[in-house]
Amino acid sequence: PSGANRMNWEPVIGLEIHVQLATNSKIFSGASTNFGAEPNEQACPVDLGLPGVLPVLNEKAVIMALKFGLAIEAEINLDSIFDRKNYFYPDLPKGYQISQFETPIVGHGKITLTLDDGTERQIGITRAHLEEDAGKSMHDEATGRSDSRIDLNRCGTPLLEIVSHPDLRSASEAKEYLNELKLRMTHLGVSDCEMQEGSLRVDANVNL
Repeated sequence: PSGANRMNWEPVIGLEIHVQLATNSKIFSGASTNFGAEPNEQACPVDLGLPGVLPVLNEKAVIMALKFGLAIEAEINLDSIFDRKNYFYPDLPKGYQISQFETPIVGHGKITLTLDDGTERQIGITRAHLEEDAGKSMHDEATGRSDSRIDLNRCGTPLLEIVSHPDLRSASEAKEYLNELKLRMTHLGVSDCEMQEGSLRVDANVNL
């Protein structure tokens, strides 16, 4: 019978969100983070990992991460560690990304959503960690060109990666969760969350 083949599907959704922090300079250098500069005008020797350079952590990026952690009632790690995430890609000239893994600055937190029907859902946040952004590969921006180019202006731009528990159960819940995060970050001045400028990027992990 046709009814025997019917199944009830439950989506299980987790979001990984990258937010550009609203600092004037990069996370490990004094280079500018202003949007709209000509390609490769805001990439300094530290961002490129040239021999002999040393990264210096941007204090304002740390403060912004802590503000966000407190806004989601998260555990704050008094000691946090940066790691090297090694991979090869043209827009990552160092060959590694400075990120956090085992000991992030912000640990477990939560956000409570009020859904359209008036019910509340608590969404867990696994972690929020600081890291630097990579550059940008450009394949089709220049009319009439068939080659690929690299813009390294974004190298070293400060990011906060926010990883949720797989607690979301619908697209509408995921949207509400993202809107709530965006509201808190813009209210705190942590990020402008302008997606069209790359300040907010979302990866969705969906299981059925």
